[in-house]
Amino acid sequence: MDFTDITYLQHGSPAQQQAYRILTNYQLLDILAGFTPVLVGTFPLDIQVPGSDLDVICYCPNIELFKSVIQHNFAECANFTLREKDIKDELTVIANFTIEDLPVEIFGQNKPVAEQLAFRHMQIEYQILLEKGNSFKQHVRRLKAQGFKTEPAFCQLLDLPGDPYQTLLNFKI
Repeated sequence: MDFTDITYLQHGSPAQQQAYRILTNYQLLDILAGFTPVLVGTFPLDIQVPGSDLDVICYCPNIELFKSVIQHNFAECANFTLREKDIKDELTVIANFTIEDLPVEIFGQNKPVAEQLAFRHMQIEYQILLEKGNSFKQHVRRLKAQGFKTEPAFCQLLDLPGDPYQTLLNFKI
């Protein structure tokens, strides 16, 4: 599956179609095009629950330019916040805001998107969902509705011990 091309969302579930409409109508990916944005997380996998956000990861070798583009284009959005955080020794910029009552998170690191953990997790989760089928997907959604994050939900259903974020990276299909 090529997650870099969001046209698959047009033919997905109603929630995926809403995500596509928001991403295209508000030109989120076009605005971020210089940072190789990729939608990751629950919407591409169609395991979103009420309150799930649109997660867009970006490659930003120039953190200050990235922050400037975000500030310039999204600061007027509802609930806008912009912060820097150190995640696994990687300076990370995280912007959060709301568009049409849908939370959006833009996440940027000086690391190509294919190497970022969110992208790697999503690829593995996609393969698991293909193998395990719709019933497994529904179980993931149920756990997420109970408050589980995605990776812990997968690991619980697969009976995988340890740190779910690391365990999934090592999971072999």
